[in-house]
Amino acid sequence: MIGNAFNLKQLEALVWVADLGSFRKAAQHLNTSQPNISARIAALESSLNVTLMQRDSGTIRLTEKGQEILLAARQVLRDAESLVEVADRRDLIDDRLRLGVTELVACTWLHSYLRAIKQAYPGIVVELTVDLSRNLDKELSSGALDLTIQTAPFGVIASGVVELGVFEYVWVGTPAKLFDLPDKPGLQHLLPLTILTHARHTQAYNELIQWADANTLSTARIAPSSSMASCVQMAADGLGVALLPRALVEKEVATGVLDLARVDWHPSPLRFAARYHAERAAHYVAELADQAKDVVDKYRASGR
Repeated sequence: MIGNAFNLKQLEALVWVADLGSFRKAAQHLNTSQPNISARIAALESSLNVTLMQRDSGTIRLTEKGQEILLAARQVLRDAESLVEVADRRDLIDDRLRLGVTELVACTWLHSYLRAIKQAYPGIVVELTVDLSRNLDKELSSGALDLTIQTAPFGVIASGVVELGVFEYVWVGTPAKLFDLPDKPGLQHLLPLTILTHARHTQAYNELIQWADANTLSTARIAPSSSMASCVQMAADGLGVALLPRALVEKEVATGVLDLARVDWHPSPLRFAARYHAERAAHYVAELADQAKDVVDKYRASGR
């Protein structure tokens, strides 16, 4: 038996310093001080009588033996997590989940998802980031996020992926804004109006621009925005016609604030997925990615 040669907190410190590349960032993630992280690493090195990492000019590089021990440390932590789950004591899992979602998620089923996380893992604190999918990609790649719920196309490969389905786009405007349009307007009828839609570099925006260019139509009045919620409000105020995911405008359409326009062109539906790095994520991250699918399915079944 190894007795008290080392403990889980020391292994946890090693894993997060390695993943984040910084004692300071590891301390922030583990809600402790940088000297405490340094002390845990030093104690682990002393107990094992090995040098785990080299610190040169502000950079951290694991030694060859440190790389081997890191793999073993990840497995020990996963086994410890499995132990508390077998004992049905998920409440003992005390961690910080860095979750990144897009605005559509934040405006629709996010709060149901956060309640599900709290019920399944009451000791987990969620640190939430709401951003464009392309930015979430970068954060996931750098290790700044543990789990993202985002839309394709994905710029970074993730080894853990749970498909969450697709969300279609619709054209909406106030009844007054749509009054003079044909019953089934073509895109050529809308482009002279202000078009409120997704930010530049998004798939919907790019497809809209490409379609207009291919048909020699002016794009001068297409107004992209990084805030889809603002697009909904501007459309409701009669400032333009909006091209947005249906889920985002269902309330306004149901109450008559906005009407659907039966336009003959739509961009590709948004494909959503929960994504994480399976090789280094805690087991609960994979569980919560699956939980996201359950929440989305219930949201769709509710008709909202």
